[in-house]
Amino acid sequence: MIAEPENRGGAQSVEAERGPTVLRIALGGQLRKLRESKKITREAAGDAIRGSHAKISRLELGRTSFKERDIRDLLTLYGVDDPGERESFLELARKANEPGWWHRYGDLLPPWFGQYLGLEQAASKIRTYESHLVPGLLQTPDYARAVVTLGYEDSDTDRRVAFRQRRQEILHRTDPPVIWAVLDEAALHRPVGGRDVHRAQMEHLLDLTRLPNVTIQVVPFSAGEHAAAGSSFTILRFAETDLPDIVYLEQLTSALYLDRREDLALYLSVMDRLSVQAAPPEESRRIIADYTKGL
Repeated sequence: MIAEPENRGGAQSVEAERGPTVLRIALGGQLRKLRESKKITREAAGDAIRGSHAKISRLELGRTSFKERDIRDLLTLYGVDDPGERESFLELARKANEPGWWHRYGDLLPPWFGQYLGLEQAASKIRTYESHLVPGLLQTPDYARAVVTLGYEDSDTDRRVAFRQRRQEILHRTDPPVIWAVLDEAALHRPVGGRDVHRAQMEHLLDLTRLPNVTIQVVPFSAGEHAAAGSSFTILRFAETDLPDIVYLEQLTSALYLDRREDLALYLSVMDRLSVQAAPPEESRRIIADYTKGL
């Protein structure tokens, strides 16, 4: 679990195996609590590290890497003098600066997607609504290949497919996240990659429903209009209570990460309503199975 300011010596107890992004967020959150406990403004903290209040904001949100000199100066400003405690923070910063496994695919990824990968690896619960396609975490290699070549096909297609398969390893790890996917029925009916590929993808969805950590629901056409019509989104939740939920919205050339309380409340409400409008898991499984038989 993430250390609280009053128990700062436990800073190294953060679960490092879930990737560097969550470590950055955790460390940033602890620095924010330290600053607030001393009633120090972001502007004053920025001055202490020869930066700006915006840089402090980025650090505290875990959206940038840490320089050890900045950490040392901030800890001094915040009155953290114990050598062991300071080293604990610095060690956490070193781990947070280590590249994630996806770093070697950096040449293939749009700049906004790296943060999502880190969050996805760290999440304990992933709720996603997809209106047009099967979500990436649930795709077969052939379906993924058909999707990644929609925009272009080049010599890196195999690496793009391998990258998507690598992401899916979280489904089967020792402590996997809970995956709750709500699919519009249109995502089932949209043929991708030809009949054989599409049928195999539907069969794969049926197999995934047998995993204890995966729930798939289908919003049937008969449900009519719903609150998320036309807008796919993902909500990430983390085991650490310090970390807020994050809503991820992907666009053609960018992505949005929403963590404001009012945004989260809206999207959680929409997701809850979708889950009610969708067929229950067993009925959804029957819908997918019946559709697969007709392919």
